[in-house]
Amino acid sequence: MRFFYLAATLLLFTCCIPADFPCFRDQQLIYPRVRAAYAATWAPLQRLLINHHIDPTRLELFFRIFKIGRSLEVWGRTQGEGAYQLLRTYPIAGTSGTLGPKRAQGDGQVPEGFYELDRFNPQSCYYLSLGLNYPNASDRLLGSAQPGQDIFIHGSDVTVGCVPITDAFIQEAYVLAVEAHNAGQQHIQVHIFPFPLTEENLFARRQSAHFTFWKSLQPGYEYFARHHSLPEVLVDSVGSYAIR
Repeated sequence: MRFFYLAATLLLFTCCIPADFPCFRDQQLIYPRVRAAYAATWAPLQRLLINHHIDPTRLELFFRIFKIGRSLEVWGRTQGEGAYQLLRTYPIAGTSGTLGPKRAQGDGQVPEGFYELDRFNPQSCYYLSLGLNYPNASDRLLGSAQPGQDIFIHGSDVTVGCVPITDAFIQEAYVLAVEAHNAGQQHIQVHIFPFPLTEENLFARRQSAHFTFWKSLQPGYEYFARHHSLPEVLVDSVGSYAIR
């Protein structure tokens, strides 16, 4: 009897921690759009994960975005086990700006660099949305005094500086992100590149004003391309990325 009392007490304690993993899914399911997303996508997504030998209860995610080709890739694995596997590739439904990083509020640019999700918005103006931690440390050092904010992966097919993937596809991406966070992944990384940062592609754009910046992104791109695991990304004192 004492065992059951202690177990119940522990469950009550963990479920009272706001936005922590044991209850995060339940908190999200309060919202009608999240419930609709789960009803429409979670059963086939579970089958997708199992077909890739990924434990749905221990999901770990990574998002990678390319401006040229307009694609958002969703990679997954069982927490801490083996290489990431490509699960989904979503077409980006609308874009703004040009190649190159975001440096100022109102410039219309989609950021480039190494980010992570820091917000879940179940009542977005664009159906559902996942917020990025823009501006990061590099953006704050290299950008203007007002670098902008509120960059999201979201539904719809229109944007100014964000990444729209339509309402149908944001349902899948949002549910996968909720499941990963619910399983304990507090830092879902999002890497945004102008194009695959191969030597050939960079050489073809060696005259670009952004070439030096893109070269600083290349080691992170290459590390994942070689290992299908994520590097540790640092920012030095002048805002350049460094991989350890």
